Amino acid sequence: MNTMTYKGYAAQIAYSDEDGCFIGHIAGIRDVVGFHGESVRELREAFEEAVEDYLETCARLNRSPQKPYSGKIDVACAA
Repeated sequence: MNTMTYKGYAAQIAYSDEDGCFIGHIAGIRDVVGFHGESVRELREAFEEAVEDYLETCARLNRSPQKPYSGKIDVACAA
């Protein structure tokens, strides 16, 4: 899997031969945030813009943005 990261968010990336561009979405959150670009540079810029827009939208809606899943599970043991 190919990923990009920005401000703690990771993006899953694929190439669409049909559309002739890279397509990505922010991984690890329930909200759906997608972006695309015709080059790696455009894709990176679109990803960073998507993250910024997501954070700004959450602030405007007065709700906390979802944090990406870390993949770690904390287990507390009681003695």
